[in-house]
Amino acid sequence: MTSDDHPTLDASAPWLEVDALLDDPRTRIVVCCGSGGVGKTTTAAALGVRAAERGRKVVVLTIDPARRLAQSMGISELDNVPRRVKGVDETAGGELHAMMLDMKRTFDEIVEGHADAERARAILENPFYQSLSAGFAGTQEYMAMEKLGQLRAGDEWDLIVVDTPPSRSALDFLDAPKRLGSFLDGKFIRVLMAPAKVGGRAGMKFLNVGMSMMTGTLSKLMGGQLLRDVQTFVAAMDTMFGGFRTRADATYRLLQAPGTAFLVVAAPERDALREAAYFVERLAAEQMPLAGLVLNRVHGSGAAQLSAERALAAAEALTEDLPARTPDDDAPNSPSHEADSASVENTENLGTDGIMDLSGGKTASRNPGGHSPAAAAHAASPSAPAAQLAAGLLRLHAERMQVLARERRTRDRFTALHPEVPVAEVAALPGDVHDLAGLRAIGDRLALCPGTADDRAGD
Repeated sequence: MTSDDHPTLDASAPWLEVDALLDDPRTRIVVCCGSGGVGKTTTAAALGVRAAERGRKVVVLTIDPARRLAQSMGISELDNVPRRVKGVDETAGGELHAMMLDMKRTFDEIVEGHADAERARAILENPFYQSLSAGFAGTQEYMAMEKLGQLRAGDEWDLIVVDTPPSRSALDFLDAPKRLGSFLDGKFIRVLMAPAKVGGRAGMKFLNVGMSMMTGTLSKLMGGQLLRDVQTFVAAMDTMFGGFRTRADATYRLLQAPGTAFLVVAAPERDALREAAYFVERLAAEQMPLAGLVLNRVHGSGAAQLSAERALAAAEALTEDLPARTPDDDAPNSPSHEADSASVENTENLGTDGIMDLSGGKTASRNPGGHSPAAAAHAASPSAPAAQLAAGLLRLHAERMQVLARERRTRDRFTALHPEVPVAEVAALPGDVHDLAGLRAIGDRLALCPGTADDRAGD
């Protein structure tokens, strides 16, 4: 696709006004969510660049382990601390910072911030904690919310753009903080804490009486040492459990606040838009503010007025009267090859319309070497290769128009189900985004008004 290929939104679909969203000082958090592989990271980074160059102090938080965001922003490495992005136009007074969630480091910071030095060391060195903080189900999503809460509480940033974790289900991002908070503050943990709270022989007696069957089962499933590690971890974390639930609830309320805007990112494909529709419904059920849908990598055409059917018909008309070629025709010394050479050399017989003038002239009047009538006819048709090329291009255009039609039908099914959801369509770029210029191009497409799409098609 060229830069002139801009998709055009159906007039029935409300337009997502991206610049108005980014410029609004009341917008403090933008969350890019959706299924995996639809361009959430690129969209988040492009929004960050555009908002910063329009005058806002922005931090982009990515949870994507592929590190594409760092590469596209020219940063050698991202970590748990916001890093200033160089090369951003700051004439409007904005700044851009970027960071990548370090899940374990964020968990460590929570421990260090809510426990004294001795207790923190005991927790950080505990084998169960090390496993929990490195890869327990839901930990990444929970820590993303913890980091978002920290960034928002500091009130240092005009705008926080969040790239949600890549996951198989779009619901993980919303559910995981509650799941982990419930686990860390749940009955199972409280039961494990009971022996440590009672202490000494009384504690062991309680454990033996009240948990004999449970302990035996857990020992078989987890192993005796792991169970002891869990109990030691729970005892050390006793003073912190209430804080996990409290912070999870606070962050959840932050996501529901008017200053937050969710953008569901999807590709113009059936499965991706089905997932997007499910996410839209879930956000509505959770009363979370949805700004709109970003439909990424949409194909377009600078000749959309030529339908696939007309293009295929024109290709057929161009090729149906061409003389058939045989393998011998392509041999260097074949009559047709010589005729091709002769016709190329005698360009003075071309008419103003680019078609050979057969009313007279060297090519029409001579038949070198007494070539066969078929060879002479081929020599008299120097436009055949051009016709074949044109037919091939028409067929490619027809394929493109069929892709456009399929994408439009898929999008229309989504808008029929959710006519209230504003949509921004982002034209596909010819290559991958790997620098700030590419992110700016994505930002331009994000903010492209549907009314200007056709105007730019001829630029």
